[in-house]
Amino acid sequence: MGSRDADIDFTFTCPTTVRAVLDALTEVGWSVETQVGCVTYMINDADDAYEWYESTPDGIGEVPALLDAPGNLPYAVAFNVYHPEAGTGGMLMFMPGRTDVSFVPSCDRRHIPAAPEFTDLAWYLHALVPALVRAGLEGYEAREVRY
Repeated sequence: MGSRDADIDFTFTCPTTVRAVLDALTEVGWSVETQVGCVTYMINDADDAYEWYESTPDGIGEVPALLDAPGNLPYAVAFNVYHPEAGTGGMLMFMPGRTDVSFVPSCDRRHIPAAPEFTDLAWYLHALVPALVRAGLEGYEAREVRY
């Protein structure tokens, strides 16, 4: 059957920040604290290593500041978000330049009930887009591919 990948690529009118996106999403029920009670984030620095780090929920204020630091602007950075009420989550990756942000539903991915092999991208769009509009969202492209 092969595997399936889904993602949503968001484009912002101006460079955005991790803090702006995080603030917008937490207002509508998303959290950076995953279901296992930690905060996970990534910095793809000059070594191109895609290093993932873990923090306690106490350090949540420090994570956006670190990812938004001027020294990290030339690199891709990411953090995981979780929607406790919906029981699903994923990764938000901010590309260099910070006008392009990708979301990958990677934690307890929601599926279309009548077609469970497909990701319910409509649910994710409904849960993410209204909040991201307030953070300067210009557009998006959603896709699912089979390999």
